[in-house]
Amino acid sequence: MKYKTKSNMGEREEKVEMENKKKVIAMNGSPRQKWNTHILLEKCLDGAKEMGAETELINLYDLNFKGCISCFACKLKGVIVRKCVMKDDLEPVLQIICDCDALILGSPIYFDSITGEMRSFWERLIFPYVSYELKPSSFEKKINTAFIYTMNVPRFALQIMGYNKIFRKNKRLLKNTFGSSTSLVVTSTYQFDNYDKYAITIFNGNKRLKRRETVFSKDCEMAFLLGKKITVNTNN
Repeated sequence: MKYKTKSNMGEREEKVEMENKKKVIAMNGSPRQKWNTHILLEKCLDGAKEMGAETELINLYDLNFKGCISCFACKLKGVIVRKCVMKDDLEPVLQIICDCDALILGSPIYFDSITGEMRSFWERLIFPYVSYELKPSSFEKKINTAFIYTMNVPRFALQIMGYNKIFRKNKRLLKNTFGSSTSLVVTSTYQFDNYDKYAITIFNGNKRLKRRETVFSKDCEMAFLLGKKITVNTNN
């Protein structure tokens, strides 16, 4: 009879532990790294790490890809598509998402919407699982998702400018596609290192800096807690 050594048992336990680790992926839809959206996504992943998850942050602006090109390969009869079939830098990223346990999206608001890169990613992420026959999402499992939004506008303007409607629609699409979704909306963000350098009078740089030092720190705490929450309450 062959007995396992302590070393072999330890290696096996470590392998099992790695296999059981939750995988949490964050997609940064901002062109600016180490700024508001990027920082909040990192805080969210820090929360996931504290719960023992394996994490990865991917910057969409580092990738070469396009949005949906209406090839409809994902809508052919008799074909089950696991992800968008287009071949570009987004292909391996979509595969990673297929294998993850939780997905976090982050984007600043540009001209009343998510950024162009996030929008292109969004089309490629969601459309393959949308049925033209009123069937449920074809994504093969349930995962938790979250969307973090950052913007210059103050919170009171969200309803006036129609942003809440956009956020609710995105939340519904993520929930219908993947099974669960939540949102974190961060307003009145600090946009420049030095407001005096830019032709901008509608925002007060000193007030924004003070808000960054006080309110934004609380936003970071909320992102951290969000990361913990979506890691613990996985649907798999």
